[in-house]
Amino acid sequence: MRFLVGGLCALLLASLMNSETLKATTSCEGLASLTLPNVTITLAQAVGAGGFTQPDARGGRGGQNDAANLPAFCRVAATLKPSSDSDIKIELWMPASNWNGKFQAVGNGAFTGNIVYPAMMTALARGYAVSSTDTGHVGGSASFALGHPEKLIDFGWRSVHEMTATSKKIIAGYYDGAPKLSYWNGCSAGGRQGMAEAQRFPADFDGIIAGAPGLDWTGRAAQAVRVSQALQNEAARLSRAKAQLVHTAVLEACDAQDGVKDGVVGDPTRCKFDPGVLQCKGADEASCLTPAQVSTARMLYSAQLNPKTKRETAGLQPGSELGWTDMGWSASAQATGLDQFRFLVFKDPSWTVDKFNADADIARAEDTDNNTINALDPNLKPFIDRGGKLIQYHGWSDPQISPANSTQYYRRVLEALGGASKVQGSYRLFMAPGMAHCGGGDGPNTFDMVSALEQWVEQGKAPDQIIASHATNGVVDRRRPLCPYPQVATYKGSGSTDEAANFVCKAP
Repeated sequence: MRFLVGGLCALLLASLMNSETLKATTSCEGLASLTLPNVTITLAQAVGAGGFTQPDARGGRGGQNDAANLPAFCRVAATLKPSSDSDIKIELWMPASNWNGKFQAVGNGAFTGNIVYPAMMTALARGYAVSSTDTGHVGGSASFALGHPEKLIDFGWRSVHEMTATSKKIIAGYYDGAPKLSYWNGCSAGGRQGMAEAQRFPADFDGIIAGAPGLDWTGRAAQAVRVSQALQNEAARLSRAKAQLVHTAVLEACDAQDGVKDGVVGDPTRCKFDPGVLQCKGADEASCLTPAQVSTARMLYSAQLNPKTKRETAGLQPGSELGWTDMGWSASAQATGLDQFRFLVFKDPSWTVDKFNADADIARAEDTDNNTINALDPNLKPFIDRGGKLIQYHGWSDPQISPANSTQYYRRVLEALGGASKVQGSYRLFMAPGMAHCGGGDGPNTFDMVSALEQWVEQGKAPDQIIASHATNGVVDRRRPLCPYPQVATYKGSGSTDEAANFVCKAP
């Protein structure tokens, strides 16, 4: 009789999962008594439809405009302690009804330690059970890691894995059934977290979206600091107007290379622009660059070699100029780079940029990291072998994490696994011309990667293109297909160049 009842329950659960309308079988408040190793549940609260108010960054209460249309859900907060020095905070939200049977975890940015509520709201609204972590610390600095090596490991990779494992157990306790599929969705540091999951824990997620991933975390830090050091000389800095001057010259040189003149560089790797063409013939003027400014622009584009590994750390690409600052890379890249060397490499809060030695310190940073934050392992075979699907994307005009990091990693995966035929069925990279960091920029920069990944994982339909759009003042004015790298969107020769249907993905 027990077997019969259990079998009937299993059949009922499977039926509910297939109809994607699973409801809770355990009360939300009852989860407070759930006992899990190294886990303390600090909140188990039923939240009514539209009843969530987002805590602000100072720990107080913020507005709830984004939450007004959220469905009712069970909100669980917990503290995880996988090591004696760990203090990982997570939140898990589970729909009170109409759960789609799936779990989505969302990523973080830079060194920031906080629960990412906006991304959680988006996932919950799509019917997902969703979780986020503060990565084991609070605040946006890397100072948390000084004297706390276990906390650095938590930030680097452990917090995401522990959050994922714990979330699945709580979901099973709430719905009396584990999620049928698990997804990761993150950009920037969140993209790096997703790639680290694919490399380290191939069974954690069935599908991963990794946008603009900071794979070469230490290399990017070194590049940003190298440029900042050179720009201690104020005469070498590029004002916003001078950066615009360079951008205009880049477009004049390379915009039309893809057959369409549209204010976007389609493939910056084909752009051979040299800032030296803008060098002043005499005194400094608004229409030209001084020799020092030419050197700065060249430095921003240039790769730097790790003298120990002989691996290049990428520079920025032509087309990224509108995101440059007077200190070179984006403000976030500069701050993250300085923190990397102050707190993680030299472990000296008083360390200053003038002490940076590019040849020695690029290698030193990578050695010190020892693959704790970097996510450069090209062996995705375990993830691929168990059926995992990975979509990576990156804006070609990203001024914060070089898009060349993504193309370089993709090529290394192909080399490691035996070519495109062994990889494309599970891993595809989409480069977005004109898009900045995780969005923005002059190119099409809005797209639905989640639906593309769902179709790939759940229906076996690999994304041969993903339609992206660009809007001005809220009105869509251009649509283009994003293509699996190394393919590019190629104009068919007729029809509006602002309509995606008039382009086809082709190898260059």
